[in-house]
Amino acid sequence: MTLRRKLLLVALCTLALPVAGWLYVRQMEALLREGQAQALIASARAVARSLVVTHAPLPQGDAAWYVQQAVNPITVDGYGDDWAPLTPWSQPFGTRGKLLLAEDAGGLYLYAEVRDARRTRADAQDGANALAADHLNLVLGNAVGQQHYLLESDAPGTIAARALGSPVAGLPAEFPAQWQEDGSGFRIELRLPRGLQLQALGIGAYVAEAGGDRMAVEMQPLLDYSAALSAELASLAPDRVQARVLSPQGWLLARSGRLDTAPGTHGQPGWFAALVYRSLLATRLEDANLWAQDVPRVDTPEVLRARTGAPVSVWRSGEERGSVVLSAAVPIEQGGKPVGVLLLEQASRAVPLLANRALFGLLLTSFGVLLLAGAILLWFATRLSLRLGRLRNAAERAQLSDGRLDGLFERGRFPMTDAPDEIGDLARSFERLFEAVGGYTDYLRTLASKLSHELNTPLAIVKSSLDNLEHAELPPDAQPYLARARDGVARLGALVRAMSEASRMERAIAAAEPEDVDLREVVRGCAEAYRPLAGARRLDCVLPDAPLHLHCAPEPIAQALDKLFDNALSFTPPDGWLRLSLRAVDGGAEIELANQGPPLPAAMQGRLFDSLVSLRDKATPGDAPHLGLGLYVVRLVAERHGGVASARNLDDGSGVAFSLRLHGMPRQRF
Repeated sequence: MTLRRKLLLVALCTLALPVAGWLYVRQMEALLREGQAQALIASARAVARSLVVTHAPLPQGDAAWYVQQAVNPITVDGYGDDWAPLTPWSQPFGTRGKLLLAEDAGGLYLYAEVRDARRTRADAQDGANALAADHLNLVLGNAVGQQHYLLESDAPGTIAARALGSPVAGLPAEFPAQWQEDGSGFRIELRLPRGLQLQALGIGAYVAEAGGDRMAVEMQPLLDYSAALSAELASLAPDRVQARVLSPQGWLLARSGRLDTAPGTHGQPGWFAALVYRSLLATRLEDANLWAQDVPRVDTPEVLRARTGAPVSVWRSGEERGSVVLSAAVPIEQGGKPVGVLLLEQASRAVPLLANRALFGLLLTSFGVLLLAGAILLWFATRLSLRLGRLRNAAERAQLSDGRLDGLFERGRFPMTDAPDEIGDLARSFERLFEAVGGYTDYLRTLASKLSHELNTPLAIVKSSLDNLEHAELPPDAQPYLARARDGVARLGALVRAMSEASRMERAIAAAEPEDVDLREVVRGCAEAYRPLAGARRLDCVLPDAPLHLHCAPEPIAQALDKLFDNALSFTPPDGWLRLSLRAVDGGAEIELANQGPPLPAAMQGRLFDSLVSLRDKATPGDAPHLGLGLYVVRLVAERHGGVASARNLDDGSGVAFSLRLHGMPRQRF
């Protein structure tokens, strides 16, 4: 992995900053909502206590019949069409009945349905027989007492509900009603005039098929929406809060205020901000209960829990975009017993807007810091990579494959040695290292000439001593040792002369002057000179059709070809072949000399052009030593021309090929 990628990964670690900020904003938003919930619950408790202290008209008892407000005119005809808007809040009685109560300026309306698949009929005038038939028992109660009424009919239509027993002051002796029936049961609808001052109502259905008490009723007080309690509630409820007083069963008794969902001073958030708030911050919002805003009965979860005596707060999504609603339900207790539930609801846009603004501000700041840090780290990594690349390139240019330096320090100091940081220390260390390597390489390059000069005198002394021994009388058994000594001296002399020749060759190659020549003529001349030396071996010369001009030193090139031909001739069989070829390449030319013979060992292919390396047999007595300097000279010629020398085995395995790739030498400027 590159340095820039590593630093990029380090920069990505700063993503923990916006994540931590998001968690912090989310926690702050939760604490803010919790504080508002506790404040609203405290307000609800205070209002609930005030309602009890001020003796507000609160319901008494655990059960009651609720009288709804009629939303449209009701026609007493025994059919439930007019009651359709109120049907979801019907109240059950007995095991078969369903009751609806409503009032308007015309009076109190009652609609009852009884499931009865098999009718048992009798005339209401039959007295005792009427009680044996299917009928409806109705009891009206006021401050004076209670009056029982029997409603029964043997056919659909208008009936008269007559009182049973002694009359009660303030209650009618009879009143009309409508009786309708079908295969599922019967329905009764009636209207009671206003001014009866009813306090309780009892109702019960008798189905002869099911049996039971013929006079049984469920007697409960009447509850309805109280204007007086609403006025009392309006004087106690906090501003900008919707307050509702509910009976223990959830029936609406009083109401004040409305949910304020209009945009306030903070404005209205966009859809994206609302989505961010709902998805990232307020993940514990309940769904909006729009259906429970204008209904006579509320049975939401918080109301159900408040009935048991525990205060509850719930956050919900608002009707408008980006708004939330806080609901707080507390029990209204009187004498240690819950007599109702107070529900306070408050709509707010401030919490989502402030949380969104805090989150967006934090995220923008964090991402800005992240981008800046990433840019700085990327710039730093790029600069560091470039500086390290300069060091690498300088090190690669400074040292050649044989350990010699290419004159880098003659042109100037090692790059970035003046830098005050660690890169500068590294550059200065490299500079000292290359100075030491350069000095040692120069010493090794001149070692051969120094040794050859120093060995000439001792060799001359040894040779003269051997010459003197030849004229002395030596025992016969000493002659072989004298011959061996002369052979060793001859070999040492050849070594010294070869080392001197290699040193002169290096200096000659370095001092060679380039000129514009046709390289094709140079190669052709060399090939013609080699034919007499090849003997019975076949020598082919492959040249390009057009002249191949190159700015080079022809004499060193011819010497390099001589070394290659001498090396190839020693490995080619007497009846073998050699092939000398020339071809143009990009920016120069390539000379290749291939010969038939044994392949190159794999371990030696990379060392053939080094100094003092040879594949010839060194153990043959009497032969001239081979120092392996010929191919080394070939490499020096190639490097002097900006090229390279290489060797390879032929693809068919018949021999080897040595190639000399040359480029034009730089022209001198005057």
